[in-house]
Amino acid sequence: MTVVSDVKQCLASLKGVEASLSNLVERTQDNESKQILHETMMVVSEIVADLKKRVGELENEEYQYKGY
Repeated sequence: MTVVSDVKQCLASLKGVEASLSNLVERTQDNESKQILHETMMVVSEIVADLKKRVGELENEEYQYKGY
């Protein structure tokens, strides 16, 4: 696998984690747990945004990897 495809696979996995955390926030009854899960989801969201930027940078550096 190329670096770009590895980063994209990681990004997809993190999006899944983000969605799972969001689901847990909605289903959790305990307010403290809900707050912790929400904070964790926000951290993951920031990482997802950073990785999206990095994918764009990598694609600009390596044109042949676009579309993976």
